[in-house]
Amino acid sequence: MSNSLRDITRRHFFKDVGFGIGSLALTSLMNERLFAASVDRAAAQAAAQKVGTHFAPKAKQVIFLFMAGAPSQLDLFDHKPMLQKHDGEEIPAGIIPEGERFAFVRGTPRLLGSPFEFRPRGQSGNEISELLPFLQQHADEIAIIRSMKTTQFNHAPAQIFMNTGHQVIGRPSMGSWISYGLGSDNKDLPAFVVLMSGQNNPDGGKSCWGSGFLPTLHQGVEFRAKGEPVLFSRNPNGVDSQARRESLDLIRELNTLEGQRGGDPETTTRIAAYEMAYRMQSSVPELTDISGESPTTHEMYGTEPGQVSFGNNCLLARRLVERGVRFVQLYHRGWDTHGAGIGNDIVVRVPQLCLQIDRAIGALLTDLKQRGLLDSTLVIWGGEFGRTPINEARNGSKLLGRDHHPRAFTMWMAGAGVKAGTTVGRTDDFGYNIVEDPVDVHDLHATMLHLMGIDHEKLIYKFQGRDFRLTDVSGKVVRKLLA
Repeated sequence: MSNSLRDITRRHFFKDVGFGIGSLALTSLMNERLFAASVDRAAAQAAAQKVGTHFAPKAKQVIFLFMAGAPSQLDLFDHKPMLQKHDGEEIPAGIIPEGERFAFVRGTPRLLGSPFEFRPRGQSGNEISELLPFLQQHADEIAIIRSMKTTQFNHAPAQIFMNTGHQVIGRPSMGSWISYGLGSDNKDLPAFVVLMSGQNNPDGGKSCWGSGFLPTLHQGVEFRAKGEPVLFSRNPNGVDSQARRESLDLIRELNTLEGQRGGDPETTTRIAAYEMAYRMQSSVPELTDISGESPTTHEMYGTEPGQVSFGNNCLLARRLVERGVRFVQLYHRGWDTHGAGIGNDIVVRVPQLCLQIDRAIGALLTDLKQRGLLDSTLVIWGGEFGRTPINEARNGSKLLGRDHHPRAFTMWMAGAGVKAGTTVGRTDDFGYNIVEDPVDVHDLHATMLHLMGIDHEKLIYKFQGRDFRLTDVSGKVVRKLLA
């Protein structure tokens, strides 16, 4: 077959086929024998080759609880008595840097204290809001970072930055980097799984868990709590075994020819994806069916099989790491509490959100610990940035709300290799600026990779003639967080 005819045939096939290559890869793999005689297994294994650790890891897997929309650290973890004392007053001169930009605050900023009570918890004395009674019980197990900062103050770029180390789409996400570096401990499941709950999808979209320029084998795979666990994992109507076989044979032939012609490694990645898709058809339904968990477990998490909830996703996250999935990321959307309208102020909305997550997070930490998994699992909680210590009062709103604040916010970590019960960093008396141990996004990534046994400066991938890494050209391990 001539090169021109081959290209035309391949192009027309992918244009005219009734279902796209992505869905076909997932819907056409019922019979493994279709691949036995034809798949280049050595090439498929090469596509999934892991880089490996650089030193002994403390953690084997990560669960990242991502609160999309940016939770208010001042109402949950960073208690400021002076902010309470001067509530409603103009913010003192010199606190806000000259030229500071806000997303929505206009006019003269006025301080906004938290309406919620804080008390020291556990032997560590970590102060945690009354809104998180279940997490309070784990005050001695978590390490709170009160000095996080980012360069982005709008949701989409900030979420992409937190997840990929760069504010513009196109870079691999942290889960993809870990998949590339370490692979999965379960050949029947992907290394990187994404679970969703809350109001809607993250502002940053699927780029938050995309593989960027890494092979697509390493991108996050979204599991759904209700309905089909993975979209297009069932056979499409009207497609019988013979049609599937003919389609797959043709795809294999065309991809083999294209791989020989262009040498695109993505072709090899596609072959590996076909095999993974087949294995997921049998492994995923059992995994995502939480109905077999004990009544005690369901009561602890507050879960209900078949429903979409953060609690269900926390229980599923435990099941995933139990089976060797390397990176599990839970997105819970809805934390954008500006106070610009009814239902998104800190007095009403923040307690509602805490009710949705607190019990499940407490249960997850308890469950991981009692199963011996917390010693090998790193749990991270946080959002893309924080909230201001001043009332937004957009358009004269009388509701209490906080604007975006990238300059100082809070995250926490727990589990493998983390110095439990500690606090890192400090903000000023009003919670506006960091005054001790600043930690930026690249530092967080470097620390996470370190706990996984990876030197962040050595986990690199050459693309367009340059060596790229998750931490870009910066990042340092936060030693105070390490046990």
